[in-house]
Amino acid sequence: MAGASAQHKKIARRGLMFVLSSPSGAGKTTLSRMLLKADRRITLSISVTTRPKRPGEVDGRDYHFIDTLRFDDLVKNNELLEWAEVFGHRYGTPRRPVIEALQAGRDVLFDIDWQGTQQLRERARDDLVSVFILPPTVRELERRLKSRAQDSKAVIHSRMAKAAGEMSHWPEYDYVIVNRDRAQAFAEIRAILAAERLKRERQIGLSSFVRALQAKL
Repeated sequence: MAGASAQHKKIARRGLMFVLSSPSGAGKTTLSRMLLKADRRITLSISVTTRPKRPGEVDGRDYHFIDTLRFDDLVKNNELLEWAEVFGHRYGTPRRPVIEALQAGRDVLFDIDWQGTQQLRERARDDLVSVFILPPTVRELERRLKSRAQDSKAVIHSRMAKAAGEMSHWPEYDYVIVNRDRAQAFAEIRAILAAERLKRERQIGLSSFVRALQAKL
């Protein structure tokens, strides 16, 4: 049994891009942090952004904070896999670290909106697994936004007004989770990731593994 287990570990696998999207306040950032803490085989894609740092955020850990001119250069030189403007600020995904991770068999987590997900789907559909997270009620969504104590009343109102438009994109995602209970939603996310990792087309070393088994029969 031990020998079989060791042989199984030799099966090479291409990494996947695991996207979590939701309206602001539905829980994607919290669930993303839980996943990163629980699973060492997935790493966070650190986006670049033109927005100012929020209290507690660290450059290079939460985002790469850059100015508008630098962002323009990245777009012009095709160095971003996707980018979008959200609430007056721009966000984008640097291309090179993601491609390198996938080729090395590591999974990459994206905490992005529907616009970014759409661009990733157009450019790398075979590598993409997308999950949309919905709040259980509008009242709960508003409560979560207020409890963060990060935004002004005007910003919260703007996020609530935009939520309906964001939620209209749920049919474009591979999976949809209603975040009624954080532990349950997290368990569902992990189940999705586990299943997607086992897809035949992602196990690029599977053919040689099977041939080796057949040769010994």
